[in-house]
Amino acid sequence: MQIPGHIDPVPVPRAVTPREDGRVDLLGLNKAQIRDCLEEADLDAKQAKLRSKQLFHWLYHRGETDFERMTDLAKPMRGWMTERFIVGRPQVVEAQVSTDGTRKWLLRSDDGQDYEMVFIPDADRGTLCVSSQVGCTLNCRFCHTGTMRLVRNLTPGEIVGQVMLARDALGEWPKGNMAASNDEEEDDDAPQYQADGRMLTNIVMMGMGEPLYNFEHVRDALKIVMDGDGLSLSRRRITLSTSGVVPMMARAAREIGVNLAVSLHAVTNEIRDEIVPINRKYGIEELLQACADYPRASNARRITFEYVMLKDKNDSDADARELIRLIKHYKLPAKVNLIPFNPWPGAMYECSSPERIRTFSNIIFKAGISAPIRTPRGRDIMAACGQLKSASEKKSRAELDRLAEEKQAALG
Repeated sequence: MQIPGHIDPVPVPRAVTPREDGRVDLLGLNKAQIRDCLEEADLDAKQAKLRSKQLFHWLYHRGETDFERMTDLAKPMRGWMTERFIVGRPQVVEAQVSTDGTRKWLLRSDDGQDYEMVFIPDADRGTLCVSSQVGCTLNCRFCHTGTMRLVRNLTPGEIVGQVMLARDALGEWPKGNMAASNDEEEDDDAPQYQADGRMLTNIVMMGMGEPLYNFEHVRDALKIVMDGDGLSLSRRRITLSTSGVVPMMARAAREIGVNLAVSLHAVTNEIRDEIVPINRKYGIEELLQACADYPRASNARRITFEYVMLKDKNDSDADARELIRLIKHYKLPAKVNLIPFNPWPGAMYECSSPERIRTFSNIIFKAGISAPIRTPRGRDIMAACGQLKSASEKKSRAELDRLAEEKQAALG
């Protein structure tokens, strides 16, 4: 599929990035892939099947990265694992906390690429905004990420790694001893195994990049996130956001099955062509028909339309009425998230006034369609919707390395 917009031609990375030390990073692999790795390392098939299940649980349910702490593996097996494998995490270059509690991390991959993730805490939930690409090709005019070029897709491990890192930072992994085999005696003094309550309750694929242009890696990562033996997050608590890659939407419903959000942002092709350029390839009518055909859409699982409020561009009463007409015409079980435009350096738009946004929302609500106004979060650390952009473009590489070294020194 041809990708619209600017793109730097680079090879798509393998699902597992080779390491200089020859060890294989297990992060991002499912049970079958872990079993294959074990067999390739000359473990017999029966042992590989058993150990893959144990490793999967330790990796994704317990968040363990040290084979020596995997207490249901015999000590010789732990050493064997350590020589051949590693359980990685993205490198944290910079971590910021907003005055409203929102957290943003600048992450760096093994090949030196930078990307961001954001955690948004609320009273009744905690939402992690996950990136799927380094950069983006879509060039949405209101979006800071859209000013970047696409560098490459993130691997399944780099996508899952964001979830793992967030749970690390939030201290949410279950605690206690879980030795469950005869490989070695249990430690009677260890605290009883227990699963702690979660702050991270929801995931939105709304970070850097277009998830449906990295479909296979996003699918494989989310299947690990949803696996009941691992992170075990319900598909009802995961939302995938697309700017309108129409040919992939039905496939996403079949193979992933999570909630769908669509970055609509305009109600005419003329305006949407300007602010969401992919509309020139898949127009509003084609996009909304794909939403109507989305197999998992229902009143219980409504499609969310994201609509950024831009002053004098898409915020008139007539725009609100046309949005209502389109939703009703295509018989869409939908709600509309109204997003006050979040400014960034060089942006060519302004945010609609609070009064204009409230009026727009009221018109839609009166038609029986939910249209909540999203409260901007993390603006002070450039973590709000549309503001994500690798901070490596704001600081020199040398400065980032220095900050990382200073942080490490401060930690001990």
